[in-house]
Amino acid sequence: MSEVTSEDVRAVEEFGVKYKTLQKEIAKVIVGQDEVIKFVLISIFSKGHCLLVGVPGLAKTLLVNTISEALGLDFSRIQFTPDLMPSDIIGSEILDENRNFKFIKGPIFSNIILADEINRTPPKTQAALLEAMQEKSVTANGHHYKLEPPFFVLATQNPIEQEGTYPLPEAQLDRFMFNVWVDYPSFEEELAVVKATTANVSSQANKVLSSEEIIKYQNLVRKIPIADNVLEYAVRLAGKTRPNENAPEVVSKYLNWGAGPRASQFLVVGAKCHALINGKFSPDIEDVQAVAASVLRHRIVRNYRAEADGYTVEKIISEIL
Repeated sequence: MSEVTSEDVRAVEEFGVKYKTLQKEIAKVIVGQDEVIKFVLISIFSKGHCLLVGVPGLAKTLLVNTISEALGLDFSRIQFTPDLMPSDIIGSEILDENRNFKFIKGPIFSNIILADEINRTPPKTQAALLEAMQEKSVTANGHHYKLEPPFFVLATQNPIEQEGTYPLPEAQLDRFMFNVWVDYPSFEEELAVVKATTANVSSQANKVLSSEEIIKYQNLVRKIPIADNVLEYAVRLAGKTRPNENAPEVVSKYLNWGAGPRASQFLVVGAKCHALINGKFSPDIEDVQAVAASVLRHRIVRNYRAEADGYTVEKIISEIL
């Protein structure tokens, strides 16, 4: 574990101030959705990717666009459809006027990628996104291309209309740090949204951070120390979701599969970032619990008995916690 210097202490304080400024800028455009914004920002600063699940019309695209403006990053939106090909994401080679092959970069060559309705496209195209998410690079026609950091994929999924969709396989879901549920706004929030969007007034978020600062804070998140008991708690928590002889009764009874080691990693990194945004220099067990539901939600697979008894993923996670 690396030593924390006085410079790091200053960086932690600075990060807390920048995070609050970032929240204020995003709030100029996005009404409410504080938890969703918090988890998207935590995943960016943790070098993770985020899956947003919610019905259409809850400003998921606007949220990503606003965050990219406030972070001063390039933004690409890819609308996933059944006829989308891998080359539509990665790019393709064309013959130029000199009869030479020239690679034209696809929308994946951006800092923030919005993969809209990711479950609407066939597995072949979904897999094209996989390499980019994991390796931060793409391969096209035998050539390897590095993606510029910071690189972050935010995918959306509609939970209600499942006809004609290709559900993401568990291996691909595991690449996402968080699965964040986007809920309907409260009455007051919806009132504010309607008031703002039906008048001739437009708000825009100002740039708060540069790419260099984001990379600096991403490295800071990894650098902050974590106590052994908190580390053990995170690893035990992920282990408790796996059905075996030591598993809690609710897990043995209702789960087919539990979370893998990547869940333990994301619980720790997420807890570190959660501690930082709250002005703490080291995460505690409460920070692990704060990110647990979003880390575990898409990594545990319920069995038929859970569905028959009406046991939701949320209920199982809260019992494990």
